[in-house]
Amino acid sequence: MKLIEEIKNSEMFFLLAGPCVIEGEEMALRIAEHIKEITDRLKIPYVFKGSFKKANRSRLDSFTGIGDEKALKILSKVRKEFGIPVVTDIHSPEDALKAAEYVDVLQIPAFLCRQTDLLVAAAKTGKVVNVKKGQFLSPEAMRFTVEKVRESQNPNVMVTERGTTFGYQDLVVDYRGIRIMQQECRCPVVLDVTHSLQQPNQSSGVTGGQPELIETIAKAGIAVGADGIFIETHMEPAQAKSDGANMLRLDLVEGLLEKLVRIRKAIL
Repeated sequence: MKLIEEIKNSEMFFLLAGPCVIEGEEMALRIAEHIKEITDRLKIPYVFKGSFKKANRSRLDSFTGIGDEKALKILSKVRKEFGIPVVTDIHSPEDALKAAEYVDVLQIPAFLCRQTDLLVAAAKTGKVVNVKKGQFLSPEAMRFTVEKVRESQNPNVMVTERGTTFGYQDLVVDYRGIRIMQQECRCPVVLDVTHSLQQPNQSSGVTGGQPELIETIAKAGIAVGADGIFIETHMEPAQAKSDGANMLRLDLVEGLLEKLVRIRKAIL
């Protein structure tokens, strides 16, 4: 697939970035346009990220989306208007078939990374499948998840590190895992910077985070050789309808990417 080949052939890391969830057309287009201008200048392959719905919220009253078809059509518009691939999360085999009509990459949430029916359904669409490593899994164990996708006749797979459970309300990143997954899974490995800084299971039922450490985590990820970086961003994270506590403010994206490019060039 063209996207995977572009990633493998690029000397630069690639970027998956956008809002946690599609809140509306204007915000999606604005974020995509802003980041595309930066990544074009820095020659970073860019994939726009936006969930068409959120199915794994802590509370029943949490925002889950603006409607599946409406959100998927917005993702498709981003794809066409800016000529960039798009990625969205899926939570069921039915989601895989539905979303595949609109996006280039199907993303498997960390909690669902061992769900065989979901992995097989995603693989059979022929789309690139990005599987997030479960917070409960070792890096070595991700090999079996990747094999499920490949054995379903789809070689277009990548995996994403997003932190490992540390106690009940925190996550840590073991940077050895990036290299281990590159060796064991033989596919691109992404570091999800913003979700790695979540502080889940808060007593309020709303996940917390440490966005002040985004630059630290991202720099370390590039320094150890991550193939890609995943960042959720919003114009006003405090107003975001999902995961605002660990997002990067949109106007800070450019400065961070410039630093990461310098690190990437230094280690080549």
